[in-house]
Amino acid sequence: MKIATFNINNVNRRLPNLLRWLRAAKPDVVALQELKSTDAEFPILAIEKAGYGAVWHGQKTWNGVAILARNAEPVLTRTGLPGEGDVEARYIEAAINGILVTSIYLPNGNPQPGPKFDYKLDWFKRLRSHAGKLLKQDIPVVLAGDYNVAPTEFDIYPTKSWDKDALIQPKSRAAFKALVDQGWTDAIRTIHPSKPMFTFWDYKRNRWPRDAGLRLDHLLLSPSIAPRLLKAGVDRKIRGEEGASDHAPAWIVLR
Repeated sequence: MKIATFNINNVNRRLPNLLRWLRAAKPDVVALQELKSTDAEFPILAIEKAGYGAVWHGQKTWNGVAILARNAEPVLTRTGLPGEGDVEARYIEAAINGILVTSIYLPNGNPQPGPKFDYKLDWFKRLRSHAGKLLKQDIPVVLAGDYNVAPTEFDIYPTKSWDKDALIQPKSRAAFKALVDQGWTDAIRTIHPSKPMFTFWDYKRNRWPRDAGLRLDHLLLSPSIAPRLLKAGVDRKIRGEEGASDHAPAWIVLR
């Protein structure tokens, strides 16, 4: 079973890129982020034609998350985290073939310090709370998504230019570590302990040609599913296509 996470950065604008990748990579499950589409504008007909069922939670202009399943219909379980009602579409959860899969689009948090960074940390806290409850249920879970955190210095190219950015602040990294330390397995890092495995290259400053990337997109596995991990990777070449998202899909294969 191949499960991927892909910040598509506008699902309608990048639809040709997405469909090409689906045909080539044939993932069984895909968590999409940054749809930048209302529910009504989500391109369900094109996605169904490609052989995928879908559930989605859209938002005009910003945010938006979806989960696709090949030759299956995801069973929607949540369109938001428990707690105070979100006005931003950042979380969706569905059951597919016995596995609970999320699509997470964690707040960016910039500029920091400030209310946007506080919102990021609070959202992380709510995610940890919900994730902890999922662990207690001892079910197979994949927490997939764009966490907007490069967890360590190894997850960003050598630079000082991001030092004030919310993506690499000590509090952001501590929040991610606290989540993983609940008992989750960072799949990409488990399979590739000594490679950077970047998933994001900003459009500015020639960062893609320079391979000036960050690892922001993660797949965290619950203890009941972690032993089934066989492979993991990043489809880097997708980032180099014309009209591409600034992210590349990260994926895992489970036994």
